[in-house]
Amino acid sequence: MPVAQKMPPPRLVRLVERLREGVFRLHQRMMPPPVTMLEMITAGMVSQAVQVAATLGIADVLAEGPLTPEEIARQVGADADGVRRLLRALASQGVFRADRSGRFALTPLASTLRSDAEMPMRSIAIFTNAPEQREHWSHLLDAVRTGEPVMEKVRGVDVWTFFEKNEELADVFNDAMTDFSNFTLAPVTAAYDFRPFTSVVDVGGGQGAMLAAILARAPRAEGVVFDLSSAVAGAADTLRNAGLADRARVEAGSFLERVPEGGDCYLLKNVLHNWPDEEVALILRNVRRAIAPGGRLLIIELIIPEGNGSHPGKLSDLDMLLLVGGRERTEAESRTLLANAGFRLDRVIQTASPLSVLEATPV
Repeated sequence: MPVAQKMPPPRLVRLVERLREGVFRLHQRMMPPPVTMLEMITAGMVSQAVQVAATLGIADVLAEGPLTPEEIARQVGADADGVRRLLRALASQGVFRADRSGRFALTPLASTLRSDAEMPMRSIAIFTNAPEQREHWSHLLDAVRTGEPVMEKVRGVDVWTFFEKNEELADVFNDAMTDFSNFTLAPVTAAYDFRPFTSVVDVGGGQGAMLAAILARAPRAEGVVFDLSSAVAGAADTLRNAGLADRARVEAGSFLERVPEGGDCYLLKNVLHNWPDEEVALILRNVRRAIAPGGRLLIIELIIPEGNGSHPGKLSDLDMLLLVGGRERTEAESRTLLANAGFRLDRVIQTASPLSVLEATPV
């Protein structure tokens, strides 16, 4: 399981990120600005090429070893010349590798596109560049001009209703969110000690993967997965398959109305960024009413750092603006929202992933 993977120390990860940022800035200064800008303009083409390779399942086909474009094409149902040109372009980015005989092989980057990868990126690649999602991003100008999401204008409904009416896209989205959740399990459970808790409530916990990972690390604890009935449809199976049926339960409901009471640990993972400040305040107040005295609220989000450095939260923030009207937040913004809801932000814990854990206590 992903939670078993050994995580590098967060400080080491941050150091590597700073070194990478330095190399990137040096590259920008040494290259003519038009050349660097051209690289940025065409970056979407690389992302689209990755999506095509993921959709065709090329990484799975190459799992047993290198193959020629003709051999790959026969197995994935594509044109041999098209496959060769696709993989040649991706090999230039370190995704796949061509040998002297003209065969292509996996690289560590390409291996993340395998359906059985330890931390698979395939579903994320497919959803991010799905035709519908690309169409949404084509309206970014409108979102920036108005400060409002574009879904109502483009689709006539909000994003969640749109997914409900488009089952195939919803399945791709849910698979992508599951893969992203699994991507974060090991870093979060490695960075934060859940063992002191006896009752963990995962608010907006979906399929229950995070709660299962936490309970595996906290043998004294029991837990609740709380989310909309449609979101928790498979949570019971997740918990049962993890051997946790006697320590965890599933409860359906809306966190905009209430949350289960009495927990000494409340978890909000990738929940608050979906909502504007008014709804976030409502969610936090509901948790404040339910939390046990001396309990802890843990918010797991992409916390945008100050300064001009790169961070995934800065692009994800545009996605939130575009689709749902939410936002990624800074530490200062999060601190203010928590204080207004009756919580004190005690510390921000970095993980080996881009996510941080904000630990807050009721006051």
